[in-house]
Amino acid sequence: MRKLSSALLASCLITAPVMAQYAVPPAPAPASASATTVLPPARAIGTPPITTSEGYLQAGAAELARLEADKPNNRKARNVILFIGDGMSVTTLTAARIFEGQQKGVDGESYVAQMDRLPHTALVKTYSHDGQVPDSAPTATAIVSGVKTLNGVIGIGPQAIEDNCKASEPYKVKSLFEMAEDKGYATGIVSTATITHATPAATYAHTAQRDWEVDANMPAAAKAEGCIDIARQMVEWPHGDGFEVMLGGGRQHFMPNTAADPEYAGKMGKRADGKDLTASWLAANPKSAYVWNNEGFAAVDAKKTSKLLGLFEQSHMQFDADRTATGSKEPSLAEMTTKAITMLSKNQKGYVLMVEAGKIDHGHHAGNAYRALQDTVALNDALKAAMDNVDLSDTLIVVTSDHSHVFTMAGYPERGNPILGPVVDQKGKSTLAFDGKGYTTLGYMNGPGAVTTLPRPDPLKEDTQTLNYRQQALIPTGSETHAGDDVVARAAGPKAHLFKGTIEQNTIFQIMRAALGFK
Repeated sequence: MRKLSSALLASCLITAPVMAQYAVPPAPAPASASATTVLPPARAIGTPPITTSEGYLQAGAAELARLEADKPNNRKARNVILFIGDGMSVTTLTAARIFEGQQKGVDGESYVAQMDRLPHTALVKTYSHDGQVPDSAPTATAIVSGVKTLNGVIGIGPQAIEDNCKASEPYKVKSLFEMAEDKGYATGIVSTATITHATPAATYAHTAQRDWEVDANMPAAAKAEGCIDIARQMVEWPHGDGFEVMLGGGRQHFMPNTAADPEYAGKMGKRADGKDLTASWLAANPKSAYVWNNEGFAAVDAKKTSKLLGLFEQSHMQFDADRTATGSKEPSLAEMTTKAITMLSKNQKGYVLMVEAGKIDHGHHAGNAYRALQDTVALNDALKAAMDNVDLSDTLIVVTSDHSHVFTMAGYPERGNPILGPVVDQKGKSTLAFDGKGYTTLGYMNGPGAVTTLPRPDPLKEDTQTLNYRQQALIPTGSETHAGDDVVARAAGPKAHLFKGTIEQNTIFQIMRAALGFK
């Protein structure tokens, strides 16, 4: 994400509640003894922290034995699952690990989150072709098409001119998903953001402006030149037989502005061209299903459904914390991931799937660590669901982020201090700033939580662990911004061992393509 539109900013404000026809393939052959993935054990609930020197030495020896036992898997991958935590910085990973462990009542600092169980890791440079700090359009393009491009541009090379589709047309770049569809593989995209948002859109769209999610967002000049909005590009995707699975938000981008939303009274579609894209998609895809709520989603029989389109919100889907608080009217990221894998697995060749936790980014933009961390936990849950349903001998799983955020973890809090709480040191005393007031372990360099009046509110006098608490920030901005530091890529399965050292973001595409054996 580059910046928040007024509508998205409003959705992030937290002063009110915020915000499938193929035969089942035979079981794969077992992996050879020379290719063994040894995952670290999950931390058992109730396991106490290590308390002795001998305990740390034994734990380190066990870790070494696991690392030595892991052997590179050079087999050809049948499937690739790409998980993207939008805005999931290294700080977010660390804080979410502690947050999840503490939620489970165990030692958060030593907790082994699901992402921690992937055996291969690399640092990833996130700069775009024209920016030290990127938005999600060029970073997603780099990950799925192997080319760095301009901020604001999707599926077009660096020769693009932002907002000019005619001049940019000759420079379209082909995504891994387009390659897969053209070769007869199944494909799917899952996101908790709008399914037309920059990250999922990079799998299928080619546009000189990431904001052109619907025709109503496009200038008249662009329409006159024949530019097509992102929603239409998805349902009219000219590769293979199109996506088998598309799950996310953004219902309004597929409905005409004369059609009433099925969920919200008084809300209408947003398309100015009068097209009902869900109806036209259903007509073109027999034995397919379109659903817009959790009840319809749960009722879909993946074995009898050839394709599935699910649009669960007018705009972005709910934050995971709000989804659970409102009775789960929307499916979870894990549930969508499981359904997608079940449907895609029917293809005998294999599949390529992207799963995006898009709301991590939105929580950070709102300066609200709780929601960002809870959506990171939801990504861990989705990853576990995937790992429970695939064979790592033939499935490459990659987990990464597109960019980071100006999210910090600071001070000298004692072990076990609530990660959302004020800093309390090893002697049990609150750490005070020069103004005599406390501060939280987590904070932001900029954002809507900036203190603009004096005296500064004292976090020691506030409940900083509530869902709606905004962490204090230094520089006042309407929306907290992205950052330019490296992010982490983790992987398991065929070619996963190639994730090592520090790599360019566009190299992720090359590893996934090599794993699938695509030329």
